[in-house]
Order: sequence, then structure tokens, then C-alpha cells
Amino acid sequence: MLRTRVITAIVLLAVLVPITPFAPIGAFGALIGFVVVFAAWEWGRLLKLNGAGPVAYALVTGLVLIFSTFLGIKSTPLYQMAAIFWVLAGPYALLRKPVLAAHTWRAFLLFAGIVVFLACWHAVVDARTRGVAFVLSLLLVVWLADIGAYFAGKALGRHKLAPAISPGKTWEGAIGGWLAVIVIGGIAAATGFYVPTLFTVFIEHLGWDRAFVALSVLVAFSVVGDLFESLLKRQAGVKDSSGLLPGHGGVLDRIDALLPVLPIALLMLG
Repeated sequence: MLRTRVITAIVLLAVLVPITPFAPIGAFGALIGFVVVFAAWEWGRLLKLNGAGPVAYALVTGLVLIFSTFLGIKSTPLYQMAAIFWVLAGPYALLRKPVLAAHTWRAFLLFAGIVVFLACWHAVVDARTRGVAFVLSLLLVVWLADIGAYFAGKALGRHKLAPAISPGKTWEGAIGGWLAVIVIGGIAAATGFYVPTLFTVFIEHLGWDRAFVALSVLVAFSVVGDLFESLLKRQAGVKDSSGLLPGHGGVLDRIDALLPVLPIALLMLG
């Protein structure tokens, strides 16, 4: 299992590492769009669409993404709609756990999913136009939160964060992930390493105090995104969103925390 995870990770890095800094924006956007379409397919599967339903849903998401580009749809309204979903519907679902089989809730999530994926794609491309360091540091926030949560949870985890949804997550882990982001972000901002990063841009626009709050908010929503996908998987009765990435599960399993963080981060910067 570990060998499979490592091989898959190496292949993914071999694709992403050269493309992120060197490929034109169009090629970078096409790659991310490809990823988003597969994530939409998994979203449709988790919502229990029948037959070719998940494929059709993925195709619709891809077409909406393409048309939004050609029509020049502004990114900010998309970020706002996605943020509203994560601020209201995300926590609501985690607290109330509405049944996915309910037609109204499923229809809402199908529509919301397209908005979420569209906003995520625009946010990644927008971040890339601000510089390679910026987009990598934005991704780093989620990676640090995840890594910090893993090790802190393993060492200190005692109090379950959401036992009915994801029994392995703890409050100690979440705090450890937050500390990892704050410490590394603070060091990166203070040293000015590889600027402009999300950390330096936050401080430039918001000041140190509000940048601290903004990073804390992003870490919190990375947890919301992770738990929300866990809820969908639990209700769908599956362990992973798919088997597309051997040893890692599906695409959604890798980007669930990014879905809320990316648009909310760009929205904070205006």
C-alpha cells in the first residue's frame, strides 16, 4: 500500500512540478480543469446519480467551466457564491447531517457542486497569474494544515473532532495543523522567502494582526472541506471518493480541503 502511494505521488509530482512554474497559463488552466472534471464525476457518484449520471454531471461541469472562460465571467461573484456555500451549507450539513437521498438536498448539492468546482478552478488560475510562489504558498496552507494535523493527532489526539463523520480527526490534530500554518507562514513572511507568497500578500493588504486571523480562517475552512467530503462518503457508504489515484483514493480525497480555501483566500484579497 505504501509503495503504491509513493509511486502515485511521484507520478503526480512529475506532472505538476514542471507544469506549475513553466507552462503557460492556458496549459496550466487546462490541467487543473481536467482535475476538476474528474472531481465532479466523483461528486456525482457520491450523490448516488444512477447509470451515466456521474459522467453527464462531469461533462456539464466541464462545459460550464469552458463557457465561463470564453464568456469572461467575473471570478469574484463565483468566489462569493462558493464562500456562502461553505460558510452556511457546509457547517449546516456537518451539524444537521441532512440525508443525501432527499431529492431537494441532492438537487441543491448538484447545483452547488458546479459552483464550488467552478470557483475552485478560477481561484487556482487567478492565483497562478499572481505568481508561482503565490499559488504554491496557497496550496501549502492546506498541505501544512493536513500534515500538522496528522502528526499532532497521532502524538496528542484525545478529543474527537467529529466522531460521527470522521473518527480519526481530533481537536488536538486540528490545533496542530493551525500551528504549523501560523509558524511556517510567519517565518516565510518575516524572511520574505520566495515572494510574493500568500503570507506576504496577506500582510501587505491586511497587516500582521488581520493576516493572522485570515490564515486561521483558511485553516478552519480546510477542516470544513475535509469533513464535508467525509460526510458525503459516509452517507454514500464508501471509503474513498473513487479509485482513480492508487493508494490515495480519488481526486476529491486530495482536493477536498482546497475547495473552500482557494476561493475564500482570493475573496479576502479582493
